[in-house]
Amino acid sequence: MGLPISIDVRRPADAELAVRALDRAFAVLRAADARFSQHLPDSEVSRLRRGELALDAVSAQLAEVLAIAERARLDSAGAFDVHTPDGLLDTDGVVKGWAAQRAADVLVSAGLHDFCLNAGGDVVTRGEPEPGRAWDVAVRDPRDPQAVLAVLALRDGAVATSGTYERGNHVWDGRTGSRDLALVAATVVAGDLTTADVQATTVLAMGPDGVDWAVRHGASTVIAVTADGQVLVGAPAP
Repeated sequence: MGLPISIDVRRPADAELAVRALDRAFAVLRAADARFSQHLPDSEVSRLRRGELALDAVSAQLAEVLAIAERARLDSAGAFDVHTPDGLLDTDGVVKGWAAQRAADVLVSAGLHDFCLNAGGDVVTRGEPEPGRAWDVAVRDPRDPQAVLAVLALRDGAVATSGTYERGNHVWDGRTGSRDLALVAATVVAGDLTTADVQATTVLAMGPDGVDWAVRHGASTVIAVTADGQVLVGAPAP
């Protein structure tokens, strides 16, 4: 998928079962790359972008991703949009979190209870690395690659970050088409990585107003950094 992906499994009851589950989880990720990559000319998304595939003939997986994207577009009043300003389909704002969550679901279905899946900095956790301790998930400071903005203690949940500090202005506000955004990074904690990933991208596109938006739409924690270095934090009222 063009990014490093690691899975840390603790205390599996059956080591051979765990290895087979890991193989299946990585197979899910490879299949998602083959289907959704814009850089592979024979991927389903590439064929749809070129008009070689009709929208009503797409796979169930692509239809699911497009449905998630459409719900996010409606929920955000158009701020989240998988169509670029020039009209091309770009499902990256959904697919990484969606695929990584599906891989994590494979591990859960196989009976693995304590693991951390890290997909290029977006994380799914289950259980604990050791009894009585949560997984520590560091959030990088977008202003300094060597600095940590926050450390989140997580057991069963997911963290996703969207930012401009590594890939440049790859996110746009779907309402205006502008890539000149008020935020440089947005991190969302949610119950699953599909939600966290989509919401992190949406917050980045929406700007400071996106922090409260994400909380209203189920995020348990939101951390955003503005272009001038201000840190905004949101969480549900106690």
